[in-house]
Amino acid sequence: MIIPTVVGNRKQAEEAAVEYDELTKFPELKKVIVDLLTHEFDSFMASIDWVAPRPTTFRINLKNDFNFYLIFTKNSWIAQVEGKKYYLLNLPEEERAIDAIARVLRYGAPESADTADTSGGGEDIDVEDNVDVDIEV
Repeated sequence: MIIPTVVGNRKQAEEAAVEYDELTKFPELKKVIVDLLTHEFDSFMASIDWVAPRPTTFRINLKNDFNFYLIFTKNSWIAQVEGKKYYLLNLPEEERAIDAIARVLRYGAPESADTADTSGGGEDIDVEDNVDVDIEV
């Protein structure tokens, strides 16, 4: 009963990976992304940028306009989320990286300039109610 689910999840991940050139060039990257974001990673990722050749670094751009980095080192992958590094070789650190990515995903999309409140959040002050005070120096 579980075998069709696992096979279906793999097929879904493979179909979504075709959209990203980096995942076809770097199959290890695909495995790490599936570990961090599950086989439904396509629902959360906007794009992948290859930003540095050594150490091989990828910027994972999320659909809510936030991003995190995946860095390939000789020994393991490192996830850098909001400036903090998580060494994915260790299971507890991988779990903390997953929690950090989930926290970033909860931020939602940033407000655009059109919908942002530009009033400053303060109360309107009536100029006529102000009292003039003379200060002598």
